[in-house]
Amino acid sequence: MPARRCWGVIPAAGIGSRMGGDTPKQYLQVAGATVLEHSLGALLECAEIAAVVVALHPEDSRPAHMACFEDERVIIAPGGAERSDSVLAGLEALAGRAGDSDWVLVHDAARPCIRGEDIRRLMAEVNARNCGGILAQPVNDTVKRARDDRTVEATLDRSRLWRAQTPQMFPLGLLRDALAQARERGGAVTDEASAMEMAGHPVLLVPGSPGNLKITLPADLPLAAWYLGHPEGV
Repeated sequence: MPARRCWGVIPAAGIGSRMGGDTPKQYLQVAGATVLEHSLGALLECAEIAAVVVALHPEDSRPAHMACFEDERVIIAPGGAERSDSVLAGLEALAGRAGDSDWVLVHDAARPCIRGEDIRRLMAEVNARNCGGILAQPVNDTVKRARDDRTVEATLDRSRLWRAQTPQMFPLGLLRDALAQARERGGAVTDEASAMEMAGHPVLLVPGSPGNLKITLPADLPLAAWYLGHPEGV
């Protein structure tokens, strides 16, 4: 049986409306490069990844001026309105290159601080268990569930709660089918693991790093810059 290869997919067609301004968050500058360049570069640094598909807005011309998009391992695909649409487009772009049993790592365009050692640990644990998985962090804060009026309804048991990160790694065929089924059902899919869970597949939680933050608000940028400048602290 041929070895199962690994591929990357980065959905990057969003407009990042919560950041404000006219520049999508993946194109904001941090630590000498755009957020997307850092995120894509982290996957390209992993020799185990055969190629990375970046799903972009059809009218997005910015990557034409970025050196990292000249890498022969980068494939550009047209993204969709929702994250899951862009991921599906990325998987479809691998048709003819990747097999259904190959692994796919989906990574947020807005997580520029991902470390190579965390990516490799995810790959190692997923391969060892032969079970799709995601990087995640145990929840350390006390978590409250609110009523509609923002008063506390309950305090949740945090001992079994984790914050999902990316990359998220699954077999290509199973992930494609799970995302397509979720679309047909109209279910809310905020990450790939959600679709896999809805389809009844197990998802392994692999401890990640606290520095693997997602750029969502303007205040996240200086923190990301610090982590990128101090990788030993990530």
